[in-house]
Amino acid sequence: MRMKNCTNYKILSVLFFVATSLCVSASASAFDTAGNVLKVTKTTDFEINGEGTAAQWNQTEWITLPKRSNGNISYQTQFKILYSGSGIYCLYKCDDKKITATLQGDFLDLYNEDVVEAFFWTDENFRLYFEYELSPLGYELPIIVPNNKGYFFGWRPWHYEGNRKTKHAAHITTQGEDVIKWTAEFYIPYALLKPLTNVPPQPGTKWRANFYRIDYDKGITEWSWQLTRTTFHDYERFGTLVFQ
Repeated sequence: MRMKNCTNYKILSVLFFVATSLCVSASASAFDTAGNVLKVTKTTDFEINGEGTAAQWNQTEWITLPKRSNGNISYQTQFKILYSGSGIYCLYKCDDKKITATLQGDFLDLYNEDVVEAFFWTDENFRLYFEYELSPLGYELPIIVPNNKGYFFGWRPWHYEGNRKTKHAAHITTQGEDVIKWTAEFYIPYALLKPLTNVPPQPGTKWRANFYRIDYDKGITEWSWQLTRTTFHDYERFGTLVFQ
């Protein structure tokens, strides 16, 4: 009887292990399929011009950002991302018919007008991430954000110069007198991300991240890679970048 119970226990243990493994595998597969994981291709460094014409952009595909709000417009928004040995590159393509952008300076409240944004949470052990915004006029907002369970505020970079500065540009495309789209391109050097940990990324490194667009043509319309519950700062709902 004792041996039989032991045998039964072993069989149940094996079955439980197999079932658990299958569940984990299925969850991981569903996670990938749901579009929560993005593989980031490594590239050589290149110059940006706001139009995304560098040949290196052909190394990766466009990712479509779903519209998340109840805005009255349905413009398509897409982005690309690459990384090099020195920094992160992002490119956005935003269909549009009207540019809402009047702010003439960096570090202003760009999110109150047309803008694209990228959030990089490099280490889940710390509630600290980097936020970057770029307007159609080429003005930027780079900040580090400490977020204590929803209580957050952005901090400007110190000694923002030399190899710590981003490279960025935006371009508005027109057809006759009509606006048809605008593009935003930027490079974030790893030197700017200090003291965030898990930087620079190596092949196999994982970061949490999210990518956004806001448009003000008819009220406020928002797009995001991953759906957040409250604000764009809902870091628990960020997706995962896997560097190749």
